[in-house]
Amino acid sequence: MIKPHGSDELNPLFVYNTEQRHALVEEAEGLPSILLNSAAAANAVMMGGGYFNPLAGYMNLADALSVAEKMHTVDGLFFPVPVVNMTDETVEAGSRIALRDPNVEGNPVLAIMDVEAVEAVSDEQIEFMAERIFRTLDENHPGVATFSKLGRSVISGPIQVLNFSYFQTDFPDTFRTAVEIRNEIAEHGWNKVVAFQTRNPMHRAHEELCRMAMEQLGADGILIHMLLGKLKPGDIPADVRDASIRKMVEVYFPPNSVMVTGYGFDMLYAGPREAVLHAVFRQNCGCSHLIVGRDHAGVGDYYGGFDAQTIFDEEVPEGALELEIFKADHTAYSKKLNRVVMMKDAPDHTKDDFVLLSGTAVREMLGKGIAPPPEFSRPEVAKILSDYYQSLDS
Repeated sequence: MIKPHGSDELNPLFVYNTEQRHALVEEAEGLPSILLNSAAAANAVMMGGGYFNPLAGYMNLADALSVAEKMHTVDGLFFPVPVVNMTDETVEAGSRIALRDPNVEGNPVLAIMDVEAVEAVSDEQIEFMAERIFRTLDENHPGVATFSKLGRSVISGPIQVLNFSYFQTDFPDTFRTAVEIRNEIAEHGWNKVVAFQTRNPMHRAHEELCRMAMEQLGADGILIHMLLGKLKPGDIPADVRDASIRKMVEVYFPPNSVMVTGYGFDMLYAGPREAVLHAVFRQNCGCSHLIVGRDHAGVGDYYGGFDAQTIFDEEVPEGALELEIFKADHTAYSKKLNRVVMMKDAPDHTKDDFVLLSGTAVREMLGKGIAPPPEFSRPEVAKILSDYYQSLDS
């Protein structure tokens, strides 16, 4: 199986030893504590699950600035985005503190941190990082809006993660750590595994894209890996996405060819940089390939259609990742060929030869109880989504 990023073995920061974890939970009650913001909490969950391998904790300011500028830490570790704990709370360097979860009632302790440094971050440094990560400083960009309000102190140091926030309890059948996914891939005996990232339900085009990638690469299986964390307003909730994706896999894929899983992270909407982060996640999960499609991890019109592919050719150093990407064009149902194709593979087609529907048009149809055409969405999937949208109006 492919090696994790940056090390020979995966280094999850969750404390798996039960006795040790219980002792740390007791210790945490006597420690000074801070309430994390959702972004820092998601970073802790991802470090706990091994997704941010080989990091041992939150980055300091020098590493965060270096990663934002050059995609590597001061010591040269390739990493596409800063993994930080920014706060406005008062923290002392050299202290040991409890990190409390903002997303669970009662704010239980999520992790314990040994604070190595507390550094003030200026507005100019925030803007520098935001511009490099998101390629814009527009406050209407959801990622920029979130990042610019996280806090003005960077607290860095190693952490010990004690639980996986609400993800394990709210999504017990779907949430998986990178450790668990690696183990399951090994149990299947798969060597070549294609990952498909999604924050949306999967329509016919997504389904066929997974099938195309699997066939062209000769893969043993597919990892459908959905984001379970915070999204922007208007995005479809994780439980609805989960139900629709599981139904699609159950009905339209061969048994034991697809793993449907999710991970606990808040969407950044960082386009190209987030696509590279997704590649790090999937390499740490044991996947050999990641499908990167049109406007991967994008939002609005902030990124070019294929910027998330070209960043791998132009900015990711050779050898920085072992995982390879599968470049996908926009896919759609061809009326001429009676099947889903990549649009670039059908040069003799006009726009009218494809079944193309905007997200807005689909939402309006589903809200009225009208099923999109079967060429666009499987009827079983459309039913789940239609029930959801109609519930919003009831």
